[in-house]
Amino acid sequence: MLKAKSLYHLIVYSIFFIIILISFFTFIIINNAHDELQEKINTLKEDYTNNQKELLKNHINYVIKFIDYYYLENKDKLDDKNIRKNLITALDQLNLSSNPNEYVFIFDFDGVLIDNSNDKNEIGTNFLKHKDFKGKNVVEELISVSKNVNGGFVNYFWSKPSLTKETNKLSYVKSYNRWNWTIGKGVYLDEIDRLIKQKEEEYNSKISNYTLQITSLTILLILYSIFIYKNATILIVNDVKEIGRYFKESEEKNEPINQNRIALGEFKIIANYANDAMTNMKLKSSMLEELNKNLETKVNDKTKELSTLVESQKQFLKNSVHEINTPLAIIRTNIDLLKMKIPNNNYITNIESGSKTIQYIYDDLSYLIKKDRVIYEKEYINFSSILEKRLEFFDEIVKSNSLYFIKNIEEDVYIKFNQIELQRVIDNNLSNAVKYSFSSSPIFVKLYYLDDDELEFSVTTTSKQIDDIDKIFDDFYRENSVRGGFGLGLKIVKEICDKNLVIIKILSDKKETKFIYRFKINENTTT
Repeated sequence: MLKAKSLYHLIVYSIFFIIILISFFTFIIINNAHDELQEKINTLKEDYTNNQKELLKNHINYVIKFIDYYYLENKDKLDDKNIRKNLITALDQLNLSSNPNEYVFIFDFDGVLIDNSNDKNEIGTNFLKHKDFKGKNVVEELISVSKNVNGGFVNYFWSKPSLTKETNKLSYVKSYNRWNWTIGKGVYLDEIDRLIKQKEEEYNSKISNYTLQITSLTILLILYSIFIYKNATILIVNDVKEIGRYFKESEEKNEPINQNRIALGEFKIIANYANDAMTNMKLKSSMLEELNKNLETKVNDKTKELSTLVESQKQFLKNSVHEINTPLAIIRTNIDLLKMKIPNNNYITNIESGSKTIQYIYDDLSYLIKKDRVIYEKEYINFSSILEKRLEFFDEIVKSNSLYFIKNIEEDVYIKFNQIELQRVIDNNLSNAVKYSFSSSPIFVKLYYLDDDELEFSVTTTSKQIDDIDKIFDDFYRENSVRGGFGLGLKIVKEICDKNLVIIKILSDKKETKFIYRFKINENTTT
């Protein structure tokens, strides 16, 4: 979002926005006009073509009916030769169009031109092998299509009398089988190009009008914005200066702002607020001076009380963690005894899951209490073995949550690390995986050597995307409050990893979330 730092910027942004808005609407208008033109052109082509097809077909059917009628009337009076001769003469006189480009033609089935009502020069010429400039055997196709029961249409290129060059033409042909004639009539399609050009000229004229109107509107809006800027800015600046002058003089004079010197009603309201604010500030200033006289004493007293309270809370937490350990051990022992007597019992599984959940929460609390008082020494440990044991520990928790592990753990992966701290990293990652995974989905656990110096441990879940990756390691932060927990687990993981120079990488999208930890195998630094 743009932030205006002054009235000048605000006006410039407004003008810029107006230009963008008008350009957008101009584009829409021109685009719609273009679509409308294309639609009209397509409709024009389709209607023109269909109309011409209907006229051609009706004309040729009329000619064939006339031939049949004339033949039946004269077959007993004249021989076939004279009948054909008279018919051709009659057909030349029956031409329904005064346009020289629209004429009836007759070929015999061998391709010889029998009649052309417009041009008699090529009568008797054989056109069977004639091709248009695109290589189509025109007369051969006309004869072939005419032999269909209802005749047919052929699209080709043929010399146009008025242009003396080949032009796209559409003809309807039908055979007269008594004399092996192909009778047809065509129409040149360049007429539709003229109509389309006319429509395009109308379109260009319309676009020019639209552009002129929009340009005029844009200029008017910009001029109006400048007018508002010129007049409004002067009034606003004067009122702001008057209020600013009051604040500068308020330290020396205890007088309210003279509202008669302010033009705009909104700034008069601000002036009232300023009067009230300055009065309250002076009152509170005198109160603060009085309060500061004995504030130090009160702060010291409260600090002592707070220190005592914090120490008491720490002691309470230590005692609570210590007291939890004994009953928790009893619960775990009795669960093991019950499992020996009643194996594969869902109730016992759920109880064990709950007790293990309490156990790793207890371990987190115990670590938090001791971490500042205990030095966690490093030693070479079998990462693979520890990870397998923690997966076994979490197995009942995973089952009770309708989840399952898919493991890819390289054997005998060793690392120099503290076992308690490593367990906290593993447990908190597995715990979070259980909390946030979708039901019946797998939890992928992977451990392997990257090279001679580093190894990688990762936990991947099918879960919702993490909204704010930068916050998940903060104290008491939880992505989903419904899932429970204290929001301390990943904070502990982050502290341990930072202390031991472990690199953390998190990948999260709508399909899965992956926590990746890259350990130095022989890292000795603990700061």
